[in-house]
Amino acid sequence: MKFKLLFYKQILYIFLLTITLLKIFFSTTFLYADSFDIKNIEISKKFDINFQKKDVINSGFKIGFKNLILKIVNSKDLKKLNNVSLSDIKTIVDSFSIKEEKFIDDIYYVKLDVSFNRKRIYSILEKQNVFPSLPQKKTVLFIPILIDEEKKNIVLFSENVFFQQWQDRIDKNHQLDYVLPVEDIDDIKMIKSKYNSLEDYNFESIIKKYSLNNYIISLFYKNENRIRVLSKINLNDQLIIDNQLFKNFNFVEVPNLIDDLKILYEDYWKKENQINTSIKLPLLIALDIKDDKKIENFETFLENYDLVSNFNVRSLDNKKIYYQIVFNGTPKNFISNVEKSGFNLDIKNKIWNLE
Repeated sequence: MKFKLLFYKQILYIFLLTITLLKIFFSTTFLYADSFDIKNIEISKKFDINFQKKDVINSGFKIGFKNLILKIVNSKDLKKLNNVSLSDIKTIVDSFSIKEEKFIDDIYYVKLDVSFNRKRIYSILEKQNVFPSLPQKKTVLFIPILIDEEKKNIVLFSENVFFQQWQDRIDKNHQLDYVLPVEDIDDIKMIKSKYNSLEDYNFESIIKKYSLNNYIISLFYKNENRIRVLSKINLNDQLIIDNQLFKNFNFVEVPNLIDDLKILYEDYWKKENQINTSIKLPLLIALDIKDDKKIENFETFLENYDLVSNFNVRSLDNKKIYYQIVFNGTPKNFISNVEKSGFNLDIKNKIWNLE
């Protein structure tokens, strides 16, 4: 009788284990990584005897890919991606949709939305030795100050050409949104009183008025036909000092100089959010096999976390399910983000436990 009872228990255990395995593997099968969505891609093509709609769609894929890499790739690495083929681009397209199409004077106009698979993009970039960044919008306070060294004068707010034109040209691929300070007499007096110590001054009295932790203070030192730009860049509590020198400068070139500076500041922000896909950190994490909700939430977290390049169920027993994870970052990074997502992680042993 004891033998039969033991036999039936073993059969029941195998049955439950099989059901659990099916549940786990089916749940991971239907979870897809987030996509990068590039919206409102505008294309036009002459409607003649050679017109092919697929050519228009392919052009949309190319434009969408270009816009995407402008968002996530440092400017110095863009040249490495000039030769990515259309066939490679197509492999990273998750989906696309036609939002609007029309014919005007034998010209076909269309607007496309294209979704690119994140992890397949990271794979293509890694082959080119390019490390992408997470696209994250950030609002920053921008304070431009023009210092005329010949006249020993400080030019501020509406009298400052950089203040006037900074917001004139907006690039939709840029991640930094700028807020310029409101003209204030007290601020003008205070800044002008600091002529000899502007580089060391922290501008705290102005910054705190705007409730923004991120700021860029740019000091434009103009001397004859040269302009030196000293930028104090504070992003995510990381203060960076940058110096740029522009020779043979005249004020007609202000828009181009502004474009160059915006690209520079974008690169610093991208560096803050860079993903190093060359790091392959293997992690083994165990969860209570009976906690269906936690398993589901953890899988969702792994699928949506860009620094997780791969994960799978390595094994399971009657108590635990074990996930093998490949992480593109440091253990500290992973632990921090797991805890921010509401999980508790016990890292005392070789196999970490999600509690």
